Amino acid sequence: NERIKELAEQAGGEYPRGVYPNAVMFYPKQLEKFAELIVKECMKVCQDTSVREDDGQAYVYSDAIQEHFGVE
Repeated sequence: NERIKELAEQAGGEYPRGVYPNAVMFYPKQLEKFAELIVKECMKVCQDTSVREDDGQAYVYSDAIQEHFGVE
């Protein structure tokens, strides 16, 4: 998935050459950032898929995801 690759690169992931051409290497802080970016992306999807502009339910789900993962 291109979006996953973009987020991995944004977090500082590295694609080492070798046996596993699609493998991504992260240091612990980079991996934490990658996970945070994925969570934020999920929150955005919830917010963007609201059926109506006044539908607050999408934000309830987004807030629940944010709270569950402790993302700021």
